[in-house]
This record gives sequence, C-alpha cells and structure tokens, in this order.
Amino acid sequence: MEEKESIIKNYEEYEDPELLMLISEKNDDAKDIIYEKYQYIIGIVLKKYKKAATILGIEYKDLYQDAMLAFASAIEEYNDSKETSLATFITICVNRRLNNIVRHAKSIKNKMIKDALSLDYYYKDFDISLAELISDNNINNPLINMTSKETAKTLEKAINARLTPTEKDVYELLIGGLNNNQIAKILKKTPKTTANTIQRIKKKVSDIVKNMDM
Repeated sequence: MEEKESIIKNYEEYEDPELLMLISEKNDDAKDIIYEKYQYIIGIVLKKYKKAATILGIEYKDLYQDAMLAFASAIEEYNDSKETSLATFITICVNRRLNNIVRHAKSIKNKMIKDALSLDYYYKDFDISLAELISDNNINNPLINMTSKETAKTLEKAINARLTPTEKDVYELLIGGLNNNQIAKILKKTPKTTANTIQRIKKKVSDIVKNMDM
C-alpha cells in the first residue's frame, strides 16, 4: 500500500506514453497515476459549468460523475495519432460531455440553441463560434460571409495546418470556451504566455480567412 502511494505521489516521473501503454494492458496503478496527474482538469471544467448546472437543476454529483466518465473515455481513446497533448484531449472530452449535458437540460426547458451557419456557426458543437474567436466585436468581421459547413471545414483544415503543436493545444481549449487563465492552468503555462499564444492564433486565423476571400 505504501509503495503504491509513493508511486502515485511521484507521478511526474512517469511519461504519458509509458502510462498509456500500461493502461492498455489493464494496469490499474497506471490509471491511478494518470488520474492524479490530470485530475485538476476536472475541477477547472466543472467550475465552468457549475452556475449553469445550478440554474438548470443539474445535481453537482451527477455532473462530476459525467466528468469522470469523460475522463476515463479520453484515456481509453487517446493515442499517438491525436494532434493535441493528453491534457488538452482530456479537457476537450470532459468539456464536450458537460456541454452536451447542459445543452440537453436547456432544450428540456425549451431554451433554443442557435445553430446558424454564419456568425452563429458553432465550431465542433462548442459554445464559441469561429467569429468570436478571431474578432474583437468589430463591425468588419472577416467571417461575415461564411455561409456553409463546407466552408467551415475548409477553414478548420487550413487553421490546423498553420498552427504549431502548442498553438493547437491553446486553440482547441479556446474554442471549447475556456478563458486565458483556465487554459494556462490546464497547460501549466503562465497567463502571459497563453495570452501571447492566443494573439498569434487570432492573427493566423484572420490571415487565413482574408486569403480565402471570405
């Protein structure tokens, strides 16, 4: 027992690929280590939805349970082909599941969710549009002429091709509705570092949109 606690306490000594390989071999200790290493993500995402859940009558314990299920699924699904870090992938999965739960609760209470194909096109079913991502609410929004999902897919592909691995991590979390401070905590960066990364992302996305004559 003491040996296991010592292993978990020193989880930072273990690389993710090694742990994931052990998990694929049904190693429970490796699962515990991954959980200890990334459990902080659950707290950050839960905090984002806590107010909405309370308003909609969703029990916190139910929300937490769903977050844990999403966490477990993320660990099972993650592999080397993913273009984001494990921390980012876990965040995306947990955020998506809780987002869907809140959306479902809203629909039950007859609160319509916008799903247009212009400025209200919601990227990957998250609560932020590409328009909001690259715009500071100015009148000349470069996405004003987006009129189809096909255009959005083309834009998404172009964006992914331009971003660095670090920028992709920040971008995925940003479009997931997380703010600068939350992203910094998840990726264990300083807020200033992530803020600078976000500005680079906005510049690249704006350039891509302009070159696409949208």
